[in-house]
Amino acid sequence: MSEEPRTVAGERAARGQRRSAARLAAVQALYEMDMVGALADDVLAEFLQRRWQLNAEAAGMAEPDADWLADLVRGVSKSAEALDDLIRPALAKDLALERMETLLRVVLRAGAYELSAKPDVPTPVIIDEYVDVAHAFFEGKEAALVNGILDKLARGLRPDER
Repeated sequence: MSEEPRTVAGERAARGQRRSAARLAAVQALYEMDMVGALADDVLAEFLQRRWQLNAEAAGMAEPDADWLADLVRGVSKSAEALDDLIRPALAKDLALERMETLLRVVLRAGAYELSAKPDVPTPVIIDEYVDVAHAFFEGKEAALVNGILDKLARGLRPDER
């Protein structure tokens, strides 16, 4: 028997899963870079060659979209200060970005990067994806915090989408 051709919807779903995996891997890579001062290309090479395969196989996850992963990691690392400047006004007055847990700050930076640099990706998709990433790492209110901050940021960056 011959295989059925992949449907457009199936291809979109597969691409979405690969991008979701890339977002999760990007947050892990950015966290590592922040914690140990590693360079983007070094961390990317390790993730793509070894680390993701070990983790993904164990968890039954999709292979990350390598181009998406590289763009996220390089884009966030190159523009971290500018992204922080975008995020700060979206924070509640009692929150300071510098005092936030590193992992939470990295999730926010990655979401802010996509909101500012990926106009072809719908705002709700970006916010939902990073809320899911936050759920992967946190059990408390952090996911709701990510949702609120990215939503507020999106209203400023993408007013026409509302």
